[in-house]
Order: sequence, then C-alpha cells, then structure tokens
Amino acid sequence: MVLATGVCAPLGAQTDIPAAEALRPPTPARLASIAAAARRDGWAPQVDGLRAAARRAYERDELAAATAWFHVYRWAALFGEDEAAFVSRWLDAVKTERVGHENMPARYQLRHQPLGHWLTPDGQAWLIGHAEFSNEFFALIQPVDFLPGVFQILSELHGRDPALFSKYAQLALALAVVYDVPPPPDWPHGQVSAQALPRRWPDAGDAFAWWTREESLGHTYHRLTRLRADELKFVVDAAAPFDELAWSQQAAHLPLNELARAYTMVRYRRDRLSAQRMMWPGPTYTLEAILGAGGICVDQAYFATEVGKARGVPTLLFSGAGLDGRHAWFGFLDGNQRWQLDAGRYAEQRFVTGIARDPQTWRALSDHELKFLSERFRALPSFLQSQRHQEFAADYLATGDATAAAAAARKAVNYERRSQPAWETLLAAEAALGREAKAREATLHEAMRAFSLYPDLEVLYSRRLSASLRARGETSAADFEEQRIARKYQAKRSDLSLQQARERLVRSMATQPVAEQIRLYNATVATLGPGAGIGFYDQIVVVFVEYLLQSGRNADAVRAAETARRTLQPEPGSQLDREFSKLIGALKGG
Repeated sequence: MVLATGVCAPLGAQTDIPAAEALRPPTPARLASIAAAARRDGWAPQVDGLRAAARRAYERDELAAATAWFHVYRWAALFGEDEAAFVSRWLDAVKTERVGHENMPARYQLRHQPLGHWLTPDGQAWLIGHAEFSNEFFALIQPVDFLPGVFQILSELHGRDPALFSKYAQLALALAVVYDVPPPPDWPHGQVSAQALPRRWPDAGDAFAWWTREESLGHTYHRLTRLRADELKFVVDAAAPFDELAWSQQAAHLPLNELARAYTMVRYRRDRLSAQRMMWPGPTYTLEAILGAGGICVDQAYFATEVGKARGVPTLLFSGAGLDGRHAWFGFLDGNQRWQLDAGRYAEQRFVTGIARDPQTWRALSDHELKFLSERFRALPSFLQSQRHQEFAADYLATGDATAAAAAARKAVNYERRSQPAWETLLAAEAALGREAKAREATLHEAMRAFSLYPDLEVLYSRRLSASLRARGETSAADFEEQRIARKYQAKRSDLSLQQARERLVRSMATQPVAEQIRLYNATVATLGPGAGIGFYDQIVVVFVEYLLQSGRNADAVRAAETARRTLQPEPGSQLDREFSKLIGALKGG
C-alpha cells in the first residue's frame, strides 16, 4: 500500500439554508451558489447545512423537497470526503464481500484529497442539479464501487460531450460502475484461458461512443435512453471487442423475440464433453471461432450473451448444477421489458439451479435480485417512495438517532414491503434501541411474510429467527422453524433445502462428536439424497468427505462417499457418475 501525501480542501463557511427555503426543492440559483461556495471553500463545509435542510423538510413531511436536499447533501459529503479514508473503507468492503481478484491492482494510493478531485467543477454542478440521475445513482451505488474510478469515468464522459452525456446519462452511469475496476480472471466464465480471451475493459469513452452510435444507426433492439443503469450494466459488460460485436450483428441476425436461438446456433460438441475437455481448446476465443468450431454449453451461453449485448440487449450468463452435471445458459431482457431467464436452460438437462454474476459488484446475483430485475422493481412508484424514507432512516441511524431511524424505516417498509434495506435498517434500529429479543423476532416474522414469494430472502430471515430463538434457549421452536422452511422448499427449491442441510452439518462438525456428525450426514443422505444431483454432491458429500480427510478419518471418508453414491444412483457415464468415481478412486488410492 502506498501512502501519498496531499492537501485537503481548506475549511470554509458553512452553507445555511433558511427554514422556509428548505421546504421547497433547491432552485437552480441556490444550487449554483452552493457549487460556487464549494469551489471557494471546499465541499466539506457545505455538508451539515444541507443535511439540516433535508431533515427539516423531511420532518415537515415535504418529501419532494426533503429528497432533493438530501441528495445534494449526499453529493457534498461524497465530494468532500477524504480519498484516503474512502479507499481504506472500500478495501475493507471488498475484503468483507470477497470480491477482490488478481486482476485488480495489488496496491492503492492513499491520497489525502477530496473525492471531488476526480470531477471537474462543471461535472460536479451537473450531478447536483439532476434529480433523476441522483435518484438512480444513490439507489445503485454499492460499498464495493470504487468511487475515484466511478467519478473519473463520469467526468471524462461529461467533458467529452455534455449534451450527449445528458441524453445517455444512464449509460454513462452503467459504464462507470462496471469499469471502475478491471474484470476478474474468470469473467465471463472460467473455461477459457487469458491468452484466448484477455480480460480487460475497453476505454470507457470508446464504449460510450460505440453504443450511442449503434443506437443512432438503428442497430440496437432497445432504446438505450429508456433503460436504467441497473439494466444497462448488463449491456456494457461485454467481453468481446467491438469489432466482434459488430460481426455478430450480421452473423447472428436474429430479431429480439428470437434471440434465444443464438444459443443453439453454436453446434454442441459432445466429443468434448465425453473427453472431459471443459476448457476451450482453441488459441483464440472469438465469436466467429466459437460459431465455426462449436462448443459446450458455456460457449453457447457466452456466444448468445455477446450477440445480445451487441444489439443493446441486457443479457446474463448463468451456470449451475443439475441432476447429472453442471450446465450454462443465458437470459435476456425481451421486447416487453421482461427478463427471460431460461434460454438454453433445458438444452442438456432439467431442474438446473443457476447463478449469474453482477458486473458492478462481482457478487453472484441472488434470486430476489433477479426477480426484482424481472419485475423492474426499482421503477415502481412504491419503491421510489420507500427509498426516500429508507435513505433518511439509514442517515438517522448513522448519526445515532435510532428512534427517528426506526420510525422512518417503518414508513419505508409500509410503502414497499419488499425493500430489504429498509427491513435491515429497522432491525438495526430496534437493536440499537435495546428492544427485547421477542420484539425483534416479531419484526423478523414480518420480514419473512413480506418475502414469502422470494425464497432466498424468506430463508435468510428464517435462519436469523431460528438463531435468535436458539440463543434464548427456545431450541424446540428453533428446530421447528428450520424444519418448516426445509419442508417448504424441499420439492421446488432443493438448493435452499441443501443450504439448510449444509448449515446443520457444518454446525455439527464444529460442535458435536464425530459419531454424531456421521449419524447426521447419513440421515441427510437418506432424506435428501434420493433423486438429488450434483448440487447435493457439491454441498454435502464433498464438504463432509473433505472434513473427514482433514480429520485423518480416511476409512470413514470412503464409506461416506460410497453411501452417497448408492443413494444418489447417478446415471452411468454422467458427469456426476464420473465425479463419484474420481473421488472414491482418489480416496482408496490414498
């Protein structure tokens, strides 16, 4: 880590907003005066006065004015924040979220300068003056977004052509939050070498120019100006260079309602599957080479996603575990603004549960995030109202006013029950207020009901409820809740049942004698194993077998693997069958 010295902006006079003025959104003249004061004195002195104006309007129920002042306050706080402090916090977030990778720089400079340094004064003035962009920015931005990179890209794109930037501001934001750090070495998938597919982003300005030009030429299937940044980020994350994307427009000239056919345009290479050649064998991984040589499912999915992105269509590459092997497919935003998430899903096998990655954060997209995408969740008026209250709730909590935070968070969840950040803020505020466990468990019950159509979130709050019950000695109630949620999702969402089973097994491995661990493992195999597939193998069998090996219990490890194989009864010659053979052979071979 390199520490670079610098000079912070000098302290200056605080911006004070008269009480009456705070009850109306800031005028262009007031915004100009705030920007002028910031140029003279720095942004940090403006923060407290702007926050006070926002809270004054909020507490008088002037929500439109409160939101407008609040976002100006948020911009001022970001522009005035010391970069070294931000980078240190960002590095902690990257570590906590486990989204760092080897393509990122090994060292980051800790510069003592305001984050606003990365934006021109004109760029800063544009940002604080555009309410719609502010709404999208603060709803989208994540702790793992590298703001010096985000601001640098926004500033560059605004400086090149302010009018075009204004027209395509959402595209600019998508580029900024995706291109702020390099892509990881296994993006968009790990079955091709770095030599065949270099993982690097193009220049953000070139990317902005390419997609805006393609729309002007009528080559895109979606109007890019009508998509939000949280959708456009699944366009700009193309791994293929622009000349290949242009080539694909001619080679795969499919209308949007037939885009799923791009998957099967690539001939399936069963010879590679039989030979277990899962890595791309060619020297280059161009779209033309894939179409010419054929490939396995991951190559088909990659080809199809890039064909879509070339046409301005948001696409996702999925990978997952099915009954007898692993599979890849793709999803895309169709002409009715709905996500189709199963193109190619059943081409090789059925009942596949898959994951896709978010190019903004490099985390796996959760089930509820995918469903929110398909519902265009963040465009709903109820969510926008909820977001206003949630922003204030989080800000009150950050300054120690848990009572105001709880009240604002309760308003947020009343407007939109599916606002998970609001539920989290409400629970944190209740904990800060010292409310008893039973009261917080009642809130967890509410959250579970709110997310009854979003299995991963219902399971999340169910687990926290079980943990709370167990912590205060209500073991039977905790066991009942765990069994309830496992039964609910055993048939339709075996992956969630597997997660529950894996957690019970890991807990047993940490706290119980080996004999009891083996008993629980055998019971889990007997209960969930019949008809299960490679997901069970990955989550239960491999986890426990490796644990036994590390404990020096090789004979027990062999028996555990053989018991699972007899119960799962994999199809002879399938990938699951081969993996069992490889595992048991390695165990017996020492």
